[in-house]
Amino acid sequence: MPLPRVGLILHPRITPFHFSVPYTVFGMELPDQPLFDLSIVAPEGTSLESEGVMTLRTDGGLALLDNVDIAVVPGWHDLDESPAPELAEALVRCHERGAYVVGLCFGTYALAYAGLLDGRRASTHWVAEQDFSERFPSVKLDTNALYVEEERLVTSAGTAAGLDCCLFLVRKYYGAQIANKIARIMVVPPHREGGQAQFIEQPVAVSTQDAHINRLLDYLRENLAASHSIDDLAARTAMSRRTFTRHFQKATGMTVVEWLVNERLRHGRELLETTSLSVEAIAERVGFHTATSFRQHFRQRNQVSPRDWRKTFGDNA
Repeated sequence: MPLPRVGLILHPRITPFHFSVPYTVFGMELPDQPLFDLSIVAPEGTSLESEGVMTLRTDGGLALLDNVDIAVVPGWHDLDESPAPELAEALVRCHERGAYVVGLCFGTYALAYAGLLDGRRASTHWVAEQDFSERFPSVKLDTNALYVEEERLVTSAGTAAGLDCCLFLVRKYYGAQIANKIARIMVVPPHREGGQAQFIEQPVAVSTQDAHINRLLDYLRENLAASHSIDDLAARTAMSRRTFTRHFQKATGMTVVEWLVNERLRHGRELLETTSLSVEAIAERVGFHTATSFRQHFRQRNQVSPRDWRKTFGDNA
């Protein structure tokens, strides 16, 4: 059975990271099998420099895209510049004959300029969301998603989300087991659902610039299962309630309740991934009063149930 063919499309001033992510994923060979037939494509068919630090050799010009199963635009060099008509037409032809067409990060712009995303959902790097929405009002931009797939058009958010997007395509062709093998080799999470905004949330800081709050955070992490009132925590830091809440918000960017929920959910995810404890036991250990409360908060934040999280990310996934 022939290998799925991938065309990785170069463009001027392409960044090494945007190139290397799909190149690494789709160019990887497992010990017992190659996975994809990868070609490096340039509109002119000639080598290109990547930000002046390396020269990328190509396998040919746009004609190569006529035979690929996946066409990938890794980033884009100028948000004000539409792709050359020849490239835009090649991307449209790819999609029309049933191939996946992928825009990683700002590569979404190339697909949008080509008209492929009109009336469809898409994702791009958050820094360009306002610009993208103004340029392409007919595209339904998902401002939270890691990646979006609709009718074989796959677009991703920022640079690291490109890994999730590429692993999603590996799963499409080879299933979870092979995708997990690649993820382990690359030391990245094996599967993050594209539409789960929670996976790009602000992480809970381990420490802040406020020493009093840092000591309190250490205490809270060691006592997540306990109930904590604002008055008790204020007394522990030798502050008035009002002063304490102001200091905590300034130091963490969250209220106490928000921080506790985030930290309890974070620890709950760890226990789901690394232990065989029941959901009820985990809920008690991380400080939710009931398993129902834990499940409700977990689904609201992660858009999947604790059981599904364990199935995807657990040691036996």
